Amino acid sequence: MQRIHNKLAFPLKLGLGAILVLGFLPQVQAQDKKADPSGTWTWTVPGRNGGPERKMTFKLKVEGDKITGKIAAPARGGEIRETDIKDGQIKGDEITFKVVREVNGNQMTTKYNGKVSGDTIKGKAEFDRNGETQSRDWEAKRGSDTKDTK
Repeated sequence: MQRIHNKLAFPLKLGLGAILVLGFLPQVQAQDKKADPSGTWTWTVPGRNGGPERKMTFKLKVEGDKITGKIAAPARGGEIRETDIKDGQIKGDEITFKVVREVNGNQMTTKYNGKVSGDTIKGKAEFDRNGETQSRDWEAKRGSDTKDTK
């Protein structure tokens, strides 16, 4: 009887070990998978002094852990001004980048951070206004036909 038990113990242990390993494998792969924020994204911000909302657009390109691209936003005269994204990084599904604009000879920096989830990025934008740090939530949506950055 002992001999039959020993013969069954090894295959049983091997089978249970395989089930455990295979059960954890998809979780490990999901953790290693990096989000892809490449494409064209849009969102709106409140207008100045109660004016109409302003549409913001940015185009992102990912190379390894680095994000490059441009942000397009309406300027005071209504024309669209494009500005390069600086110091863009991606780690997993978290992205960060800065946009430095020059207005009337003064540089204004906005720091963006966000979490990519499918075709949505949610995060915070931080900037200085009158010597005080301000932050604003932002949520961008990727267009269905804009995953390329040609």
